[in-house]
Amino acid sequence: MKTGPLALTLGDPAGVGPEIVVKAWSELRATGPAFMAVGDFQSLASAPGAVAGNLRRVTTPAEAQRAFAEALPVLDLPLRAPVVAGQPAAAAAAAIIQWIETAVGLALRGDVAGVVTAPIAKAPLYEAGFRFPGHTEFLGELTQSASYDGARGPIMMLTAADLRVTLVTVHEPVARVAGLLSVEKIVNAGLVTAQALRRDFGIREPRLAVAGLNPHAGESGGIGREEVEVIEPAIRALRDLGVDAAGPYPADTMFPEPMRALYDAALCMYHDQALIPVKMLDFWGGVNVTLGLPIVRTSPDHGTAFDIAGRGVARPDSLIAAIRLADEIGRRRAA
Repeated sequence: MKTGPLALTLGDPAGVGPEIVVKAWSELRATGPAFMAVGDFQSLASAPGAVAGNLRRVTTPAEAQRAFAEALPVLDLPLRAPVVAGQPAAAAAAAIIQWIETAVGLALRGDVAGVVTAPIAKAPLYEAGFRFPGHTEFLGELTQSASYDGARGPIMMLTAADLRVTLVTVHEPVARVAGLLSVEKIVNAGLVTAQALRRDFGIREPRLAVAGLNPHAGESGGIGREEVEVIEPAIRALRDLGVDAAGPYPADTMFPEPMRALYDAALCMYHDQALIPVKMLDFWGGVNVTLGLPIVRTSPDHGTAFDIAGRGVARPDSLIAAIRLADEIGRRRAA
């Protein structure tokens, strides 16, 4: 059973991460869920909305749990060089990576109930030699993703209101997506999704709706062969493995409210196919959940927003939703 607060990594300190972490604590301090910020204390202290005396350095999750109602607890892992709001720098990359590694280590040991990550920017990390497409893939490497029913994460899920979507391919150029799809990848994503719906969301008999890749789901091969040659065989394989999977459906008909009532998660083939409906449904409150890991991990469904960093106008809605969902999933796993 995982105990203790959540670990919340600061993300890119030049973005809105410090500001929304401070604002999330202000909203949740009286009710919880409790969390411990993992990052640079000074970045949080200088964030818009921060108040002197409302931050406290801590050294353990237990200390953070006790302090949470009175002050934002911070496991201080300082930056090596100053950072200016709105100006990402490769010099911060080592610290950003250290914050993620530290939080994951705490979760793997059971010292925290899960990990919530504020947004990172890929470009400055790549400049410093980071070799992963993003948070999701890095977390998979750090946790050596656990295997469930023969399936393996990490799989990205986005949630908003009553909609959950998972992705077969994630941060890939659209021109490469068709060539990257395979029966094995779709089946793996479907199995991980079904397992997570049962274990993390409490849905005993999950239903998956599988999207096609092409317009009109390929028109029986008339507008592309991927549905016939890859997606339909994958759906049959999922059914043979006991997963209630249906489709492939044209993506432009899957997301209106009457259709959403027919499934518990939509399995999508590429990034924008999944994220556009989520952000149309709830732009401010969407949450990113990483499935198929031995730890709980969520994050806000937005980026670093360098253009508004330091101005005091960033909204913490998505981060607060991510904190609450991480807490809910952690409690279900513990039960």
